[in-house]
Amino acid sequence: MIGYVTLGTNNLEKACQFYDQLFATIGAGRFLETEQFVAWANAPDQAGVSITKPFDGKPATVGNGVMVALVMDSTEKVDAFYQKAIELGATCEGKPGPRDEIDGFYAAYFRDLDGNKLNAFHMNMGS
Repeated sequence: MIGYVTLGTNNLEKACQFYDQLFATIGAGRFLETEQFVAWANAPDQAGVSITKPFDGKPATVGNGVMVALVMDSTEKVDAFYQKAIELGATCEGKPGPRDEIDGFYAAYFRDLDGNKLNAFHMNMGS
């Protein structure tokens, strides 16, 4: 259903450096790029994440209650992805671990360099 989600940035170059390194840890690379917009995915036909300088020319701001959740295929990958984000200058919004609200849900939360909130998660529903 989702093709890609877009996050705003006030420094495209710095944001691209952050996301190039972060998404490389899960095998994702750039698949669409203009002077104003860059998108990453594991493959062009899979859901992706993009960043953009706002098209209206105004500063990018963070949406309250907005978060991008990225699925991982193991808790170890959640841990590694979160650690890489923190190493790259992200800020912690919730260290990796199980979340009691949902059985089998393991997640880590962080904010990127522009303050956008992201989450890496793994679901183990006892299959």
